[in-house]
Order: sequence, then C-alpha cells, then structure tokens
Amino acid sequence: MLFTVVDLERDPINFSVALPPAAIDFGVEAEQLGNLASEGRAEVLHEHRGPKEIVADIRLKGSFKGMFQVPCARCVDPVEQILAEDFDLLFRPAEVDANGAEHAISTPETEIGYYENGGIALEDVLREQVLLSLPARTLCKPDCKGLCPRCGLNRNETACSCEQGPSDPRWEALAGLSSRIKP
Repeated sequence: MLFTVVDLERDPINFSVALPPAAIDFGVEAEQLGNLASEGRAEVLHEHRGPKEIVADIRLKGSFKGMFQVPCARCVDPVEQILAEDFDLLFRPAEVDANGAEHAISTPETEIGYYENGGIALEDVLREQVLLSLPARTLCKPDCKGLCPRCGLNRNETACSCEQGPSDPRWEALAGLSSRIKP
C-alpha cells in the first residue's frame, strides 16, 4: 500500500490491512506466520520553513500485530513470538535535507525518516517496525544447551561425544577459583 503526498493532500487515509506471509521479506531475522495485521492513519503535515518554503511531511500513526518465528540465539531452532507495537512516524522528502554539506542534527531530527518518489510504502514501514520490535536475544528455553562448537549437533536433542578441546591458556588463572570460593 503506497501513501503518496498527492493522495494525502486531498484527505488523510485510514488503513486496516492484513498482509499474508511472504508479502514482506524479513530476511533471516524472522519468518511471518499467519497474517500481519496493521491499522492506522496516514496524513500530510505541512512544515513551514520560511515565507515561501513549505515541506510536505508524511505522518504514519498506527499499530501492527502478528505471529513470527525467530531463531533461538543458542541452537537456532525456531521460536514463535507474538509481536505487537504502536508507531507514530514522520517522513520528510529526501531531497529537502540533501544539500550535500554535513551538518549536526538535533535530537528531534533523529526521529524523522525520509521518503522518495513522492510517497512511502506501508510494507517498508512495517518491515522496519517489526525488525525493530524483535527481542535482542531469543531463547527456545532458558536452559538451552545450544549447538556443539565442534560438530554442530544440537545438544538439546543429542548428547555430543566430541572431546573437550584444550582450554584457552588465558583462562588458566581462573581455573581453581571455584574451589577457593566458600559457599
């Protein structure tokens, strides 16, 4: 769904969509299970930058909710996660601030995105918002044993028969520390 300044100048657009799996490519970070529901409103905000310069910013305010599979951080088995977030985003035409010179930006300006070709695609916004809402680290279970670094077996499913390799000599100073600590 594309929101263009031309369309939004006439009237704000309220949206309610259910995007099927594979409508948005989330890469290896997540796989969508079932529909990704999103609803909200798109509108144009006019920013006055002097008596003759008016910039047409696009504001997207809404929410999304969907079921996803993300890989476990230790064993890479898929873990189901429900992701749901609200968003309130402001997008400015890319050419407005592209004067070629470097300049410092203020804190509020870090919250502004940019659009090109007169509009912005909802799918692009949702992709970014879903990826930003993913937890930094997902585990299939708190005591996940992970993969064997030598043979690659999932140690949750199969006991690995690989020998423990030589310890790193940098850790030898700490080797007997646990026996010296009183409970």
